[in-house]
Amino acid sequence: MFEAIILGLVQGLTEFLPISSSAHLRILGEFLPTAADPGAAFTAITQIGTEAAVVVFFWRDIVRIISHWFGSLFGRVPRNDPDARMGWLIIIGSIPIVVLGLLLQEYIETVFRSLYITATMLILFGIVLGLADWAGAKRRKLGDLTYPHGIWFGLAQSLSLVPGVSRSGGTITMGLLLGYERAAAARYAFLLAIPAVFGSGFYQLFKSWGEPSVYNGLETAVATAVAFGVAILVIAFFMKWISRHSFLPFVIYRIALGVAVFVLLGAGVIEPL
Repeated sequence: MFEAIILGLVQGLTEFLPISSSAHLRILGEFLPTAADPGAAFTAITQIGTEAAVVVFFWRDIVRIISHWFGSLFGRVPRNDPDARMGWLIIIGSIPIVVLGLLLQEYIETVFRSLYITATMLILFGIVLGLADWAGAKRRKLGDLTYPHGIWFGLAQSLSLVPGVSRSGGTITMGLLLGYERAAAARYAFLLAIPAVFGSGFYQLFKSWGEPSVYNGLETAVATAVAFGVAILVIAFFMKWISRHSFLPFVIYRIALGVAVFVLLGAGVIEPL
């Protein structure tokens, strides 16, 4: 239970920062008393908690988007209504991760969880995030989002199937490369993650029901609840931070963590799988 609480705390702290929560849970698992990978299923299920925090934080936006999207289907709301369009953009942007998640399920649960891959992704996408933040025009707002851009966002989100990339980091990086403001890119990234995270989390919950795992059902539930509480505070902090500051601290942290993992692997302190 102590380990589950710690993992839930880390999940909540790292899910919405561009530093990869799945990487942190994967790495942290090596240093807990069980010295075991929490697993892709545990990670996906605890993400239900952090995504529930998104629903609470953006509740008004979500209700408005859903109601306007449904209204546009029956002619009660114009199809070019911004919120109706956002509903379609979330659906379109979710397609890549659903397709790739199903096709690559076996690799997600095995090969992709190698700490060599995790460390590489932390460093590589940390550098890409830094370059995108430095070179991006940061002029486009959320209302400027187009359907082709939604697909690009979706493709970037699908990279988070590999621990170390970061769901928010990948989508925000794509937004910066496409010229969107930091806050606009982050807002769409958070909304876009809702279908993917809930879908993956409940799929893994159903799939793993009754099967033996590192943590039992109660421990996983507690970790999910802890992640929810912490995540609400982190979202509020992060949205304020990016309106005034760059992503440089996160870039430095990602690179430092990736290098540290390589050093620990080289020294034999931790095993890649």
